[in-house]
Amino acid sequence: MPSETVPQHRSGCPVNISLEVFGDRWSLLIVRDLMVRGFRTFQDFLDSGEGIATNILADRLRRLQQAGVVEAERDPNDGRRVNYRLTKKGIDLAPVMLELLIWGAQHENSGAPPALVAEMARSREAVLAETQRRWRDRDPRPMLPWLGGPKRLSQPTQPNGTGPSGEHRAETTSRRREKRK
Repeated sequence: MPSETVPQHRSGCPVNISLEVFGDRWSLLIVRDLMVRGFRTFQDFLDSGEGIATNILADRLRRLQQAGVVEAERDPNDGRRVNYRLTKKGIDLAPVMLELLIWGAQHENSGAPPALVAEMARSREAVLAETQRRWRDRDPRPMLPWLGGPKRLSQPTQPNGTGPSGEHRAETTSRRREKRK
């Protein structure tokens, strides 16, 4: 168990317990952003366009870590930076997030492309398998580009992971770094 203390729940109902862990808006958006937008850093979440305050973000990340849904890791390239990642418990929320996405797009006015949502609804298993693969392989590319990815990776990306000229994002980023030196 990630926490040394056993959490006290209001009831033994599994739905209630689940909502106590991740049921507020901000926690679900953090899970979404880690799962399908390629977000990893505190700054990524602040720049997401959702308007989360820094104190709320810090609190939700802490709570999600305590619940074992998210883990924090030191960035191997910059030991001062912390990267967040879903745990196995967190990625197990993929079916829930997919159903929320489909339900919201079908029943509310959203910016989700209707044809893409219809395809996701028809291909649930394939979408979930790809979500699992990206998590397992630590693939940082946004799964749903129309939601937008981290600003640190703002280079436009094609479905095959390449930029506008056909080069992979990592190659573009590395060239940008070289120019700055």
